[in-house]
Amino acid sequence: MGALSRIKAAVRNIFHRREVESDLNEEIQAYADALTEERIAKGLTPAASRRMALADLGGVEQVKQAVRDGRAGTSIETVWQDIRFALRILRKSPGFTIVVVLTLTLGIGANTAIFTLVNAVLLQAIPVRHPEQLVALLWSAHKPPQTGMHGFGDCLFAESDSGASGCAMSYPAYREFEQRRDLFEGVAAFVGPADLDLSGNGRARSARGELVSGTYFDTLGVPAALGRTLDGADEQKGATPVAVLDYGYWQRMFGGSPTVLGATIRLNRIPFTIVGVADRGFTRLTPGKSVDLYVSLAQMQELGLDWGNYDDPGSWWVTVVGRLKPGVQKTKAEAAANLTYRNSTMNGAKPVWKPADDPRLFLAPAHEGLTGFRDDLGLPLRLLMAAVGLVLLLACTNVAGLMLARSTARERELAVRLALGASRRRIMQQLLTESSLLALAGAALGTLLAYVGASALTAFTAANWSDPLHIDVRPDASVLMFTVGVALATGIGLGLAPAIRGVRMRSAAEMSHGATDSAPLISSVGRRRLGLGNTLVVVQVALSIVMLTGAGLLLRSLDNLRSIAPGYDTRNLLLLSIDPTHAGYDDARVRDLYQNLQQRLASLPGVVSVSYSSAALLDGSLWRKGVKVEGQTSKQTEVSQMLRVGPHFFETMRLPILRGRSLDAGDIRASGPPAALVNEAFVRKFLDGRDPIGLHFGSEGKGAAQWAIVGVVRDAKYATLQDEDAPTAYVPLDQGTATFELRTTTPPGAFIPVAQKAIQDVDDNVPVLRARTQSESIDQLLFNQRLMARLLGGFAALGLSLACMGLYGLLSYEVGCRTREIGVRMALGARRGDVFAHFLRQGLFVVLLGSAAGVGAAAAVTRLLGTLLYGVQALDPITFIAAAVLFIAVGLAACLLPTSRATRVDPAVALRYE
Repeated sequence: MGALSRIKAAVRNIFHRREVESDLNEEIQAYADALTEERIAKGLTPAASRRMALADLGGVEQVKQAVRDGRAGTSIETVWQDIRFALRILRKSPGFTIVVVLTLTLGIGANTAIFTLVNAVLLQAIPVRHPEQLVALLWSAHKPPQTGMHGFGDCLFAESDSGASGCAMSYPAYREFEQRRDLFEGVAAFVGPADLDLSGNGRARSARGELVSGTYFDTLGVPAALGRTLDGADEQKGATPVAVLDYGYWQRMFGGSPTVLGATIRLNRIPFTIVGVADRGFTRLTPGKSVDLYVSLAQMQELGLDWGNYDDPGSWWVTVVGRLKPGVQKTKAEAAANLTYRNSTMNGAKPVWKPADDPRLFLAPAHEGLTGFRDDLGLPLRLLMAAVGLVLLLACTNVAGLMLARSTARERELAVRLALGASRRRIMQQLLTESSLLALAGAALGTLLAYVGASALTAFTAANWSDPLHIDVRPDASVLMFTVGVALATGIGLGLAPAIRGVRMRSAAEMSHGATDSAPLISSVGRRRLGLGNTLVVVQVALSIVMLTGAGLLLRSLDNLRSIAPGYDTRNLLLLSIDPTHAGYDDARVRDLYQNLQQRLASLPGVVSVSYSSAALLDGSLWRKGVKVEGQTSKQTEVSQMLRVGPHFFETMRLPILRGRSLDAGDIRASGPPAALVNEAFVRKFLDGRDPIGLHFGSEGKGAAQWAIVGVVRDAKYATLQDEDAPTAYVPLDQGTATFELRTTTPPGAFIPVAQKAIQDVDDNVPVLRARTQSESIDQLLFNQRLMARLLGGFAALGLSLACMGLYGLLSYEVGCRTREIGVRMALGARRGDVFAHFLRQGLFVVLLGSAAGVGAAAAVTRLLGTLLYGVQALDPITFIAAAVLFIAVGLAACLLPTSRATRVDPAVALRYE
């Protein structure tokens, strides 16, 4: 050990006398020569002995750099030295570096992709001036108000036995708050959007128009990108109809041309002058809403929209937001506004509540009060965020196992560096630098993966949403901070265990071991004690079982939903929605148009039959109405689902008629009580065993509609697949919006362009509002379940792969570390079958232990999926057993290759193994 002593002496002087470095080179070479001679004496070739000696020293240049970097400190120069040294180390192990970076890319990229969507849906601030000053006016009471109410999904309307809450208000209430300049800098009202019939820029089409007060843009602090925005004069009665375009819509439909200012377009046959384009940054107010243009609330009646009455305090149809006046505290403003609201709703000209109802007004931050589609996507996104957190944890445990194995292989290098005078603190700093570089590289690639993934998720969401959807997933500061934070936390977490392990070794003892085997990371299975490597694999197996179980539950639930019999044939059905009233059609012309379109569409090649209805079944719409049936003893009105339908509806939908007859063209124009069909649930609930044919039912009151029952049809799902069969009446459609149902001989998607052209040929002023197949409509209803099943299934497959890689790596490393031991055992007479069984038991023990832990964890976690499940319990034993069995089978396959490799060890070679 004389050479080593001389190296240490040179190290002690190297920082004081630069010329000592040449002596250091000589002593390192001498020590390498000594190690080479030891290996040649053990039977290895000189070339192989030399390579192993230099590897033990970490390479001459690495040792010299370690000595230079041995000084304490965290200066920029020192950090830069650590980075350069880490890059050299990682470059010398390209396989290890690539595997680690790709694994972290998947983990960090998946987390960033889901967080990008979470940020856009749940966290992103409203793109207006000082959004923190903007509040939404919400109310709550012990019972719903006795008033008419319209809602457009801006906030969550809740009604239960304990009370009700919402944000719809009357126009007089908005005006009352708008005058409270002592509380608000500005107050605005809005409603919609509405699908408007747009003409004046080519063939008529549909545009989504939001109706807003004249104070809307000033209150939000949204300037005009071109021209001007709406103002108070535009809201006065008799004002010239004007429109402001959304910036994105201006770019898409008008090519971003400035000549659009002053141009005239026709909305529902009413001429509007384009006076401006909204600021580019203003993409939405309510999350998820997509708006093409803005018009004044004063134009509601001219546009033919029957949403509310301006002067009626009992007509609630607008949503109100306000900007707090500077210096006014939110609590003070809320107390004053609440007092005003209670007085007007309980003591005003038209009270809607009593004092016992205890109505209250709340000023909620606008980004919380205006929920939009957050009500539908909030829970799935939170669950997916938890799932990708498990994926990242899986990736980290997998990489941690690789880094621990690598640190064990680098024990001699670290021992040499300690022997040469490097401090333990510096060794830890260097190892943490290496892991941080790996994590940052994974984060850089993960960011690209995240953008692609988030864009794909956004496209999937938009394609499966009933209305046009806007989600801004462009990376912002929050997403970048999240990615960097995850990368740094991952890097430090990954490097901590190897760093602690590296600095705890005793350099002198390690050097004295010569070329003995490295200590294994795992403990003997026979003693049932887990080492750190085993623990990491157990964690990976457990996390994989959790995700496999969750994915299995969601897939079974989705399969159960798809297997529900809707009551009619959903195959080869095309749905086309139109609204001719926006093109100026009265009731008589609507009937003629629908009859003409039915004949024209039925004549298309490949179309079997055609009908129409006020809304499509299983399309998310639902109309309920209070009715009384002839001969009913109870004076209470019964609630029935209602659907207006055209001729041959039941034949087209293949909804069986059990008794009586169907509706034909004569029933649409009947002068007497119109005919109707009811379902089995209607008969069971309302008729008490009486013969339904010929009975009348309808609304109460003089002049209310009455219908004569002419047939009974089988129960069918109306709004959603999960609904119980409820009483439903099918009555003739002779006015208003309609959805045409086309039964085709081949997949219906190909008929959309042909059917749209047929409608435009009849009247090009009637645009097709929506075109989709019945299957697509059902898929939209199952969006949350499909999204969760797809992503969680993908994450489960990824977790299964990572866990199996970890198990394979663990056993491969164990076999490598114990090669000499295996050779000794086999030289002493151990059979290959015994060696095979030993390592197989070791792998299976880890798999079984991890599976047991995973099943226990899944039992606690899967309860969170309760609202997304149908026909399967959160603790379904079949799913739990299937997930465990699947992983045990795959885990067994992962064990076979390294285990079989152990049985092929040649004892003669193993006894010379270093």
